Amino acid sequence: MAKKSEGTMKKAAISRYGWIVFLMSFIFIGIIVCIFKIKYAEGPVWRELGKLETVKKDREIRPNRGNIYADDGRLLATSEPLYGVYMDFMSEGIKKDTLMKYVTPLSQALAKKFADRNAAQYKKIILDGWDLSRKELNEIEINRKSGSKKKVKVRSRYVRIIRPDINYVDLKELRTFPFFNQRSNRSGLLTEEKTMRMKPFGRLAGRTVGSIYKDIDAGGASGLELKYDSILKGVPGLKTRQRVQGRWIDVVLEEPIDGWDIKTSLDVDIQDMSEKALYNKLVETRAESGVAIVMEVATGEIKAITNLDRVSEGVYAEGNPNAFSYMSEPGSTFKTVSLMVALEDSVVTPRDSLFVGNGLFEHKGRVVRDHYWRTGGRKQYMTITEGMAISSNVVVSKMILKGYENNPQKYAQRIHDLGLTKKIEWDVPLKGIEGTSQIRFPNDKANPWSKTTLAWMSFGYETQVPPIYMLMFYNGIANNGKMIKPFLTKAFLKDGKVQQEFETEVINPSLCSERTLSQVKEILREVVTKGTGKAVNSKLFPIAGKTGTAMIASRGGYEGYYVSFCGYFPADAPKYTCFVGIRRPVGSPSGGLMPGAVFKNIAEGIYTKHLVATPVYASKDTVHSLIPAVKGGSLKNTELVLKKLNQQYTFSGDKAEWIKAKNDSVTGGITLFESISKEGLVPNVIGMGARDAIYLLENSGLKVNLSGAGKVRKQSIQAGSKITKGAAITIELN
Repeated sequence: MAKKSEGTMKKAAISRYGWIVFLMSFIFIGIIVCIFKIKYAEGPVWRELGKLETVKKDREIRPNRGNIYADDGRLLATSEPLYGVYMDFMSEGIKKDTLMKYVTPLSQALAKKFADRNAAQYKKIILDGWDLSRKELNEIEINRKSGSKKKVKVRSRYVRIIRPDINYVDLKELRTFPFFNQRSNRSGLLTEEKTMRMKPFGRLAGRTVGSIYKDIDAGGASGLELKYDSILKGVPGLKTRQRVQGRWIDVVLEEPIDGWDIKTSLDVDIQDMSEKALYNKLVETRAESGVAIVMEVATGEIKAITNLDRVSEGVYAEGNPNAFSYMSEPGSTFKTVSLMVALEDSVVTPRDSLFVGNGLFEHKGRVVRDHYWRTGGRKQYMTITEGMAISSNVVVSKMILKGYENNPQKYAQRIHDLGLTKKIEWDVPLKGIEGTSQIRFPNDKANPWSKTTLAWMSFGYETQVPPIYMLMFYNGIANNGKMIKPFLTKAFLKDGKVQQEFETEVINPSLCSERTLSQVKEILREVVTKGTGKAVNSKLFPIAGKTGTAMIASRGGYEGYYVSFCGYFPADAPKYTCFVGIRRPVGSPSGGLMPGAVFKNIAEGIYTKHLVATPVYASKDTVHSLIPAVKGGSLKNTELVLKKLNQQYTFSGDKAEWIKAKNDSVTGGITLFESISKEGLVPNVIGMGARDAIYLLENSGLKVNLSGAGKVRKQSIQAGSKITKGAAITIELN
């Protein structure tokens, strides 16, 4: 019985084993079939799907946009990567207990670094984001269990933690903060990279340097950024992204080619002087707009170009390219063109006299008026030199009528021969007729020549000459008759090496004979010493130039004035030519008192900074009046400047970093004394320059807004008050 039982059991075991083998074989065969099916029948479909999930093809690599530099290598525009900082509270690696442990020190670190929020506010943002993520996950789970297809709007995946975009240095520091010093899947820290165009000098030369569109890929929008967009933007590269071991990595197929850099002729210091001088005068005169251009005589390099338009009452900003787009009648600065033509053709000599009477001259039904005709008091006869000095319309019109009334074509042709009608390619993008001179010709059927055109054209009416052309012409006088094109772009650079360099372009190698040139120079000097430009005359060096006042054509009549001054300095050995124009100032228009004052400020600033090491005073009697007005600020920098100027001063403090200054008008001395700033208290910046004031206030943790130029005269938070980190303070300058 026992034997049978054993045999039966053995048989049963073998039978079961056989079934197991059979089933395993069947499963094995099924696996083999599936493998063949997946590999060969469905293989192409699965491989394509795998590529979609693990490889992202043909992604563009953005090249670095080229930089724009000033003449001395200082950056005017550059590209900087900035990062938006977010948290993904649904990141699977975030642990609640770890987050709760570090949320307080993390918030404190954020508040210390990014002071626009305090620690409590940062903590609330983080905790609210965490709570929101739990709520959203719960809603998703409920919908899943119920089979609902309703989508939950997820807002906790990208919660902005820091308001402003931050640079790479700040991002590196951020990743050392508590909780954020983990891998991103555990901290939930996300960043969004953006490339922003940065201007280290802010709005300086803003219209000339230009701007780019908000989407950097769209390229330049204005100025040099637009003109040379194809040079600056470079060539994009190509990459794929592959998922390897759960991480995405980039595989570069084609390297991007970065854009070339542009070196300009702009001088940051001269540009700053020009902008401040013009801005202050526009505010003072409540003018509509203005322009100031400074050009180096020998090279044609534009050292400063300022275009300011009124944006609101008392506020001006870079807007239109006024240096090229002021397509209006130039007024009396054009008289120098007529003078040169008449002298060269021997129509008159500088000593010839013409009858001016009471300053009124009727010519073929229209009356030419001098600016003094209502008040009288002038001589009945004036020489050409005297007429130019006081800017007599009568003298200039009679001079041109004398030589060209019977042949106006010759006069127009002589202007053309000077080069004033030559179409020139400029460094900035322009529209329509901007940047061209519109000089009338007697045989022009599109713009018929009238019987009075010649007389009015002679003193700057019935023609359009933008400021850049007037600058070019006067620079030709300063440059011994050689008229050259003003230009901004000096070179294209790649990795610091010059790829293309731009040379001076000669428009007219000789404007006139040496005799005529000498006569014109003497007359322009007399305009400044004895005539309408007396306000421009400087005690430091000689200036030569011409004032201009023209009514602005508007809706078939005239409305407002355009006043200007164009000249060069030092007159005895010219280094710079400068044009200043102001449109529609309020008050009595004056080319000498308005743009002339701007010209003088710019010229004296350049002279003392660039042309001489130490000012030369005329006599002991003038020393006190020429003592520089010293601003408060850094003791080290102030002493350096005063020593360079060979200026005596006394200092009553001991190893002070910051000082205030006082000028003694009686003794002619300068006294420096310590300005004490206590840690944690708002410093007193009254009397300081903008640069030092901003440095001191921002180092104290305040955000600075400023208006005006010159010394600080008012600060919105009283000195000595307790500092609130991140608080805004406004400083007003003279």
